[in-house]
Parts: sequence; structure tokens; C-alpha cells
Amino acid sequence: MNIKWNLLLLFVLFLFLFLDCCFGRFLVEKNSLRITSPKSLKGTYECAIGNFGVPQYGGTLVGSVVYPNVNKKGCNNFTDVNTSFQSKPGSFPTFLLVDRGDCYFTLKAWNAQNGGAAAILVADDKEETLITMDTPEEGHVVNDDYIEKINIPSALISKTLGDRIKEALSNGEIVHINLDWREALPHPDDRVEYELWTNSNDECGPKCDNQINFVKSFKGAAQQLEKKGFTQFTPHYITWFCPKEFLLSKQCKSQCINHGRYCAPDPEQDFNKGYDGKDVAVQNLRQACFFKVANESGKPWQWWDYVTDFSIRCPMKEKKYTEECSDQVIKSLGVDLKKIKDCVGDPLADVDNPVLKAEQDAQIGKDSRGDVTILPTLVINNRQYRGKLSRPAVLKAICSGFQETTEPSICLTPDMETNECLENNGGCWQEKSSNITACRDTFRGRVCECPIVKNVKFVGDGYTHCEASGTLSCEFNNGGCWKVSQGGKLYSACHDDYRKGCECPSGFRGDGVLSCEDIDECKEKSACQCPDCKCKNTFGSYECKCNSGLLYSRENDTCIGKYTSSSVASIWMIIVILVVTLSGGYAFYKYRIQRYMDTEIRAIMAQYMPLDNQPLIIPNNQVHHDI
Repeated sequence: MNIKWNLLLLFVLFLFLFLDCCFGRFLVEKNSLRITSPKSLKGTYECAIGNFGVPQYGGTLVGSVVYPNVNKKGCNNFTDVNTSFQSKPGSFPTFLLVDRGDCYFTLKAWNAQNGGAAAILVADDKEETLITMDTPEEGHVVNDDYIEKINIPSALISKTLGDRIKEALSNGEIVHINLDWREALPHPDDRVEYELWTNSNDECGPKCDNQINFVKSFKGAAQQLEKKGFTQFTPHYITWFCPKEFLLSKQCKSQCINHGRYCAPDPEQDFNKGYDGKDVAVQNLRQACFFKVANESGKPWQWWDYVTDFSIRCPMKEKKYTEECSDQVIKSLGVDLKKIKDCVGDPLADVDNPVLKAEQDAQIGKDSRGDVTILPTLVINNRQYRGKLSRPAVLKAICSGFQETTEPSICLTPDMETNECLENNGGCWQEKSSNITACRDTFRGRVCECPIVKNVKFVGDGYTHCEASGTLSCEFNNGGCWKVSQGGKLYSACHDDYRKGCECPSGFRGDGVLSCEDIDECKEKSACQCPDCKCKNTFGSYECKCNSGLLYSRENDTCIGKYTSSSVASIWMIIVILVVTLSGGYAFYKYRIQRYMDTEIRAIMAQYMPLDNQPLIIPNNQVHHDI
């Protein structure tokens, strides 16, 4: 009976909350779905992002749609009906289209993923405004461990669009779709603002376990981003108020503080045992106040330390979910405990608490963000995140919130890669012989993009075809051209100038891609046709010998000259004469130069002093006589 009262009270609380906030609204987060073929469907459509799996925030995914012949609603394992949607190398990934109904959305996605699909599209079964596909409520599924293992993106499409796609497929047409999440989250600048709406309850089952596990695993990345100024993080806590008609009820007294103003559900959904909802409300307030004090001291990232340490040191299961345990954690982190207590105030007082009042106001959607009604909820750049609450998925979404080229280094590390290329090469083009692939993992998802390898750029669509271009292109798979090795020599139809395409080398003919055949120049009489010539065909060429020792000129295709002993002697005689003549000329040249130099030197010296063979001449004006 207590459980029923508790559930009834929660329903009433929600009802009053939404009636009081009549202008609030829940926004369905959407991404773009673009059909590129067939022509009759070509265009852009809206689809609703599922709140499970891993949406490729900041990226795109291209695929071909398949509508199964059996198991059309995807409620059964496709391996049981011998059906696989695994795409083959060089082909587009498979987007599985299933109908809504008969089972949870998460089970459809799980079966699609196990069947090899890269994404799942769920066609609505009635004409209505698109809704958010969410995970089942706690306790509604016996074994829900599979939900956290869903890694493919999911989207809900309208019944009308679903029917049109099915019709095109039934007519034998191929439907290609581009799922685009690039604008699902705003990315205006080089800083990302994000919020986590959570609570301190650790006894609400798998969802609470997943929530605290996320905080523990994401703490390091969150603190790194915050300390370097890349992000601005704010935690929030969902609370409800108790209607005046129920203020004196046992349910309100056990679940609310400040006279019914701020309430939280009973952790065990049993008012007679364990902790009460008011204990959760107080701890939510303490965590919010801890962030407020830490933020004012310039260290907002300490919130992650407090929440993580409190969950480890003060769990409900060990009866340590107390104020005393909380105080010990706060002291160990060096945060001012008195300021936190002043912020918390008196939970029994009939007054508003400024912090929790602001939290209730913030729950109501503003601008592009809808009301916060799902717990936990992550809001990135004022847009609600949809998908699995895991470190890789959330970090990728946050990274997509940065303006491109401004992402911090943590977004570009290998651990941010989605590893989609490890399975079936991500459905991208691949050259196994050269170990070259067009698949590239990024935090925005895998991209099929022709690569650049050793300064050689490959061009193509990245999915079915990539071709080396520019110089050095022959280094990779010989540029896709014919080649063969024979007699220790390599023959290739590839040219460094890729614009020439594949051309068979000289001495061969063919398409240059699949084959090049040797040309028999002797048989076709295309060479070595001079009267004194003897032709012999070789692989890729020919040999031509002249009779009587004549020399064959390939350029003129004729025989020239004759090598005899007399001709050789004549040549040597000419060489000797030339050498003697040049040597004599050089010696005579040296002699004339030497004579000329001697004459010049003697003439210069004669002006200053007589030489041995010249008489001494003294000018008259230079003669002196003694008196």
C-alpha cells in the first residue's frame, strides 16, 4: 500500500508542477535525415534522436536502407531467422528500418545491432508529432543489461516517410540516406557550456548505478576541460514541491524539506524502511551548495571529487548516507564547511532556500532547451543530449559543441576514436594489399574519406572507390595499372602523371589495366627491316643484328659502318696524328709566350739599369767635375 501511495503522490506532484508551469514544454531533440536516392524521395526530413545508443554528434553517417522480410518490428533476434545486415567491404553501411510496436525501442535497437546494422530507423505506427524514444522504466524489463551495450544510433521517423521508403524498396529501388548530427548540438565558439541534471540517490537501481559510474569515469576529462577553460560546467538537481492539500500527509513529511517546498522520491519506494526522500533532498542541496562554494573559490571542478568520494565513502547500503559522512568528505577536500552549512540553511524552516528555488526555476525550459523531465539529463550548449550516458559518448558530444578547429587536444586523442573502422573497415574503401583504407576514426564518428599516404593523395567517394593521384601514385598498388616482372626487370603501365591513366609501356599493347601483351616486332615487321638485318623478338622489345659486322642503328632502322682491322688501324692513326699535332701546337704556344714575356721584362728593367750587353750612358746634366 505504501508503494501505491508513493507512486500516487509522485504523479500528483508531477501534475501540479506542470499545471503550475503551464508554459513549460518538453522538446524532442532532432537531427537531419537526408535522402539522396531515389529521385522520388530526394530531400531533407526530420527525425527524433533516441535516448540510447551513441548518436554521432558532430558527424554524419551514410547508408542504404533495408526493410526486413520477416521480423518487421525487430522484436526478435535476427540471427534466429538467418538474417544479417552486415555490410560488405566497399558497400554502404546498412540502416535497418523497422516498425514501431510490440516491444521496447531499446530491444529493437539491440537486435538491429546484433544483426550487423549500422543504425536503426523506427517508423511510427500513427500520424503524430515525433516523440523521443527512451529506455524502459526501472523494473519493467527483467534483464536490461543490454541497454548499456547499444552502440548504434537510432532515430524515429514519421509514418508517412516510413511508408514512402517501404514503397520505394518494394519497387526495387535503392534508398540511400545521410544521417546528419552536425547541427544537432550548437557549436558557436571555442567554449562549451554544459549541465548535468542528477541526484544523489544511489538506491534507484541500474539507472542510478549508471549515473554514478558515469560521474566516476568522466571526472578526469571534465576536470581537465574545466581547469583549462575549455568548458563551463554546472550541476543541477531535480526537485518537486508538495501540493498544499498534502502538506500534512506522511508522504510529504517523509519526502520533502522546508515545509513541502522541495521534495525527492523515497529511495526504496517504501516509507517504513531505509532512507527517506527528504534525506535525498538534503544531500542534493549539500551537493549544489558544495558546487556554489567551490565555484566562488575558483575551483568548480572539485564538485566531481566530492560527488565521487561521497558515493564511495557514504553509500546508502552501508548506512553511511549521513551528514556526518558528508562533512568528513568536505573537510578532506579542503573546502569551507561553514560556508556550505550556511548555504544549506535549516531544512525544517518554513522558508525558501535560494539554491533549490533556483534549481526548480531552471527545470523549466527556455529558448532552445525544453523542460528537464528525464533523469539524468545532460544539456550541452543549451540543447538536451540524447544517447548513452558513457564517457566516450558524452565526451564526443561535448567535443562536437566546439567550433571546428577550436577543439582541445583531448578531443583529438586516440581514445576519442570511435573504433568503427575495426569492424568491416567501417564500410569504407580499402586496398588490402597495400594496407590502405579510406576509413578514419574521429570523435565525430568514422569518416569514409580517401586518404593521403606518403604525400600521395587518393581521390574518390571513399566508400567504393579511391584512386591514387599526382606524382608517386605508382607506389601504391601500381596506380591500379598492369604490371609484370620478368628476367629481373619490372614492366609497368603506370605513369607518375596520373592524368595519362594506365598506358602499356613501349613494346606492349593492351588496356593498361588488366593486361598488356608483348608486341612481336619481328612478326609484324615493325622494326629491324633493313636488308642486312636479322630480327629476334624479346619480351617487351627486340634484338636486331646486322650481317658482316655492320652496326645497327635503332633510330634509323638501318645498318651502318663496318668494323675491320684496317679501319681500326686508320682510326688509331688519325687519333695519334691528332694527339701529336695538338702536343706540338701546345709546345710552340708555350715557347712563344715565354719569349714574349722575357722581352717585355728586359725592356722594363733597361729603363733603370744597364744590362750586361748594353753600354753605360750618362746624361750631361748629370756629370759633376771637381774644382
